[in-house]
Amino acid sequence: MKTTSKLLVAGSAVLAVVLLSGFRGGHMGWGPRDPERVKQMITWRMDDRLEELKATDAQKQALHGLKDSLFDDGKRLFEEQKGAKEQLLQQWELPNPDSKAVHALVDARVDAFRAFAHKLADAALEAHRVLTPEQRQQVTADVREHMNAR
Repeated sequence: MKTTSKLLVAGSAVLAVVLLSGFRGGHMGWGPRDPERVKQMITWRMDDRLEELKATDAQKQALHGLKDSLFDDGKRLFEEQKGAKEQLLQQWELPNPDSKAVHALVDARVDAFRAFAHKLADAALEAHRVLTPEQRQQVTADVREHMNAR
């Protein structure tokens, strides 16, 4: 695997872990968690990490902008997922579920998650541009350590 690909994977993994860690709970939903509280917890965690990286104010501002945008998109994605589950359940309860409607709903959800994954990848690439080579090395080492711990 090329170094660029490794960094993209590492960056995507870091962003996914940090930004989506708050989306757990309640079986793919928010459960009892308040989205704004989750966002604040992610922000605190990110601030701690940026301090460890000795990020500049400009870097912090850029990376927090990425986080906020991804959080809002992710929140919307998971809210839409609730509606999709309800629609699938409604089809299940019918005597003759509409297979075209079920497949269209599945396709729409896959497309929505794919689009979000692309946004994550773009954010990882932007974070790669924002961080210095030394900071990227530190992030990569942390991601490798996290991956090996599992």
